[in-house]
Amino acid sequence: MTNANVQRGFSLIELLIALIVFSVGLLAVAGLQTVSKQANFEALQRTAASQIAYGMLEDMRVNGDAIGIYLAAGEMGGGARGGEPAPNCSGVSICNSAQKAAHDLWFWEQVLDGNLEMSGNAGAGGLVLPTLCVGGPAGGGAGVYTVTIAWRGSASMSNGTASACGTAGGAYGAANEFRRIMQIPTYIDPTI
Repeated sequence: MTNANVQRGFSLIELLIALIVFSVGLLAVAGLQTVSKQANFEALQRTAASQIAYGMLEDMRVNGDAIGIYLAAGEMGGGARGGEPAPNCSGVSICNSAQKAAHDLWFWEQVLDGNLEMSGNAGAGGLVLPTLCVGGPAGGGAGVYTVTIAWRGSASMSNGTASACGTAGGAYGAANEFRRIMQIPTYIDPTI
């Protein structure tokens, strides 16, 4: 056996090891991209929840005469509010404060469920299994009002938030381990 034959076999082993190292590297990059997409989707959901909560609070602030209607709405999401109330309180329609509150609640549920962006017959732009709850002082007087939005996240994690918003349906896992929650509090004085 000559020295040239030994060198040929050694080159194939080096090539095989290089291919294995390269393959492991590609798998790591694919895993990193998957984790990155998951984190980006979670951030998108949190941003949408924040915008919905602030929009709802602004409608409540503007329509202080009907603050009790917002408080009495209960848990919203999944089409619980039904069809659009009449009048629709936009354009030339004239509404009283109770009609505006009913329309606001319906509108924010549509946004929450993603029904403003449709794909076929299903909403495509909202949160995943969302629930919205409004809390505030009993009787609707001046005080701190909180809009709480819960939705289903993609990964299990402990949930330290004491809010019960959305916990009854079981949509967020047996121990609500998939529940994500955002609470936005603000002071509203309906008399102003």
